[in-house]
Amino acid sequence: MKTKVCHITSAHSKDDPRIFHKQCVSLAKAGYSVTLIVNGEPLNEIVKEVHIISTGIKPQNRKERFFDSKKKLWQKAMEVDADIYQLHDPDLLPIGNKLKRAGKKIIFDSHEDVPQQIMDKGWIPKYLRNIVSKTYEAYEKHSISEYDGAISVTPKIVDRLKKTNSNTVVITNYPIIDEKQAVERNPEKAICFAGGVTNQYHHVEIIKAMESIDGIKYFLAGRVSDDYLEELKSLPAWDRVDFKGLIPFDEVKEIYSRSMIGMAVHYSNQAKVEGSLGGIKLFEFMEAKLPVICTNYKINKEIIEGNNCGICVDPKDIKAIENAIRYIIDYPEEAKVMGENGRKAVIEKYNWETQEKVLLEFYRDII
Repeated sequence: MKTKVCHITSAHSKDDPRIFHKQCVSLAKAGYSVTLIVNGEPLNEIVKEVHIISTGIKPQNRKERFFDSKKKLWQKAMEVDADIYQLHDPDLLPIGNKLKRAGKKIIFDSHEDVPQQIMDKGWIPKYLRNIVSKTYEAYEKHSISEYDGAISVTPKIVDRLKKTNSNTVVITNYPIIDEKQAVERNPEKAICFAGGVTNQYHHVEIIKAMESIDGIKYFLAGRVSDDYLEELKSLPAWDRVDFKGLIPFDEVKEIYSRSMIGMAVHYSNQAKVEGSLGGIKLFEFMEAKLPVICTNYKINKEIIEGNNCGICVDPKDIKAIENAIRYIIDYPEEAKVMGENGRKAVIEKYNWETQEKVLLEFYRDII
């Protein structure tokens, strides 16, 4: 009889890359009976052998997500009656605790270093952030000390969680690679970004850095708040930004093929303190043979400079961003080598197949 596994998320979509396409699909291929419970439109479907169930609730704000959807998520979790439950959001710890008391095996997957992430939350008043962070951290420790294991995305976060639960492993959010698929390159004099268009990716500084570079274009795609979009539109070089909004991934790949540089100039206190990558943009660009300009975090420098596939900069230094863009544009042969090096590194090291092995061994140990 197959071991039943249930992944639960309150915040992520049913086709989330890390949760569905990587972990759930990998476990299903390995012979587990896998269910994914999400918030969103009512549905009950099977995709790639994964049973997807929705609560039917579409939270419109944090209150609805943190509180109103909990009862439904709990009900669906009990109906599934799985052997192992994996939780993907910090607000699901209370559900994990109840499931643990019901005799289930529980895994917490910390996508971020949550106590440090709280210190970056603009919606929490500054004078409360430290209190909220410490309170959450204490509750997290209390919860995962009873769990059967934990997962996170970088060694530093795992080291912190291991102090509470020794069965904690690194499963990095590397991309799924098809090394046989040809990579098309038809670059224009353009830089690009696709993802959450927020101030953490320093689009203001990037657009300001473009001002003195003749003929440069910025392909920018993703979801953005009205206020931040208006701020970007007020910049002098906005007329050279080709803003696409939210687009399918096939169109994202086309943007990558038409660009000379991928921009991952990210900053957060969490990433700086905890050694986070600041997203998987680096690997998407590397896969697409794009030279990368990214933040000079230690871990980024090891990957990007260590494999000679881009340039690391201070994300707040407009002149440094400008100089990095100019260098890659002015030396196209070296840029081509950077792109090839990035693709080679992703195929050999930074890909989901390497992490899938860790995931399956982790599950075998828990069973």
